Amino acid sequence: MSWVLGVTLFWLAAWWANTRIAASRFAATRAGKLAVPALFGITLLVLWEGMVRGLNVPGVILPAPTAIAAKFAASTDILWVDFVQTFVKGALSGYAIGCGAAFVTAILIDRSPFLTRGLLPVGNFIAALPIIGIAPIMVMWFGFDWQSKAAVVVAMVFFPVLVNTVAGLTATEPMQRDLMRTYGAGYWQTLFKLRLPAAMPFVFNGLKISTTLALIGAIVAEFFGSPIKGMGFRISTEVGRLGLDMVWAEITVAALAGSAFYGLVALIEKRVTFWHPSQRG
Repeated sequence: MSWVLGVTLFWLAAWWANTRIAASRFAATRAGKLAVPALFGITLLVLWEGMVRGLNVPGVILPAPTAIAAKFAASTDILWVDFVQTFVKGALSGYAIGCGAAFVTAILIDRSPFLTRGLLPVGNFIAALPIIGIAPIMVMWFGFDWQSKAAVVVAMVFFPVLVNTVAGLTATEPMQRDLMRTYGAGYWQTLFKLRLPAAMPFVFNGLKISTTLALIGAIVAEFFGSPIKGMGFRISTEVGRLGLDMVWAEITVAALAGSAFYGLVALIEKRVTFWHPSQRG
């Protein structure tokens, strides 16, 4: 019980320190914005480690963070191969194809009232289809390699980006569009100089949502067939072997990759939509 008592005291001390930092002026600085979540995360890890050790939780149920870290360090070569297979080949390629196709389709929909009334309802229907129903079909169509996982990712990211882009293209005010016509601007000039810049916050909203969907789709698709590599393949295999430390190592890689991907898209958004009120200091 000494472990449990020690962890409880540490948690109380860390909670007190975090609340003090969050309420101080230091929290508004860049270092403070990093310190609060970092301290909170470290507190959770210490709490996890202490409870697992103090309560003697078996590793096949929940391994300790130190055991996961040791497995991570000993399996970097396997984790890298799985990362390249799932994230770089499957998720990124599907993300690029799906988001690019969605953006072009949104422009076509904007030009055609028929597509606006006909394609968007069908898109909402397809977006509601469960991934566990789409993934086996894509594996049968495109094979067991990364191409089928990219196809699943395309299906998952296409309609969030499409719907947000279409909504963004209608975000301008009628007075703004009338002013462009007064200047003699045609459709394409109005699109590139007014409507697309105004739509960028909506577009990036869809892109940020799709960053998490892409990685989830690629991993889940590997459960239904893949070569002997990939995050989803490794997770399903190690669960069957009760290798929960390796499963958590793969989850760690996925969490780090997904967070970095989301952060990169958010950083690009900040540079592109610097004029928007949400990006002002």
